[in-house]
Amino acid sequence: MEKELRLMKGNEAFAEAVIRAGADGYFGYPITPQSEVMEYLMAEKPEERTGMIVLQAESEVASINMLYGGAGCGKRVLTSSSSPGISLMQEGISYLAGAELPCLIMNAARGGPGLGTIQPGQADYFQSVKGGGHGDYRIIVIAPASVQEMYDSAKIGFDLAFKYRTPVLVLTDGATGQMMEKVYIGEQHPRLTEEEIKEKYPWATTGKSGGRERNIITSLDLDPYRHEKHNIKLQEKYKTIEENEVVYEEINIEDADFAIVAYGTTSRICQKTMQLAHEKGIKLGIFRLISLWPFPKKEIRELSKKVKGILCVEMSAGQMVEDVRLNSVDGAHIQHYGRMGGVIPSPTEIFDFFEKNYIKD
Repeated sequence: MEKELRLMKGNEAFAEAVIRAGADGYFGYPITPQSEVMEYLMAEKPEERTGMIVLQAESEVASINMLYGGAGCGKRVLTSSSSPGISLMQEGISYLAGAELPCLIMNAARGGPGLGTIQPGQADYFQSVKGGGHGDYRIIVIAPASVQEMYDSAKIGFDLAFKYRTPVLVLTDGATGQMMEKVYIGEQHPRLTEEEIKEKYPWATTGKSGGRERNIITSLDLDPYRHEKHNIKLQEKYKTIEENEVVYEEINIEDADFAIVAYGTTSRICQKTMQLAHEKGIKLGIFRLISLWPFPKKEIRELSKKVKGILCVEMSAGQMVEDVRLNSVDGAHIQHYGRMGGVIPSPTEIFDFFEKNYIKD
């Protein structure tokens, strides 16, 4: 089947993608700069296209708990929000992780803290990759850098969520969500029938039938030793994810003397910075994070051995840079350049900082 080519916003592409990925339900609450997700879904009437339900809940807290109910039935469910809204969902995300329920969450991050601004930001990194709620848990975090990747992240996210029975977060920002680019639209994947759900996901609460025990889904266990066993099981699952699901992109890294580490919108800006360096004969490459968790620990360590210096660029006071430093060899020359409050750095200012701090006269 030939793919259809469209011009779409990142938020719209994500919304179309979840319909085509066979989603069963979207539960959300409007907040800038991601409101186009719900608006697009409402306009498309997916209940008529595939039977998918779209519901505006009364709050972000209600939205995330609706995901718990839908995911518990083995349904492909999702929500989307922006930074303050995602903060409100953290208790529910911890419950979902503890109960091992698959779902998809999209955060079009904006500048903070507090209400902050509606302009893009990347200061939700810690919240996303360290487990933003209570308890020892992690969720898979994907960072798209284009409208096409926004589209692709929907099916990838659902597939990972059900493969590992875990929430998956698509961490983008207001710039990628609002920008318009061409995007190739894939085929429609059908929603699973109730019988298919019972066969593929025997853990789901689909109604007790003869011959099997009741499926009880909960994150609560008052027996500390039994609950510790559950925690150990979760940690083993996270180790498996770290071993198998690291995704990154290397651009001109093979013969680079220096490297920029970035993700999302800033990784695209840094491609122009890299070009400016090449014009001056400086071998600068880019290591782009695609999976923020699992983090490419081994690859960053090898990179820190290879290059003379690493510049971490992000729209924050410095969060991702801490993971880069943690996983680099001792003595590696690592610095951070960031803008805050919704300000997007320019390629020139990044290069000026790089040249001043890494290139000797």
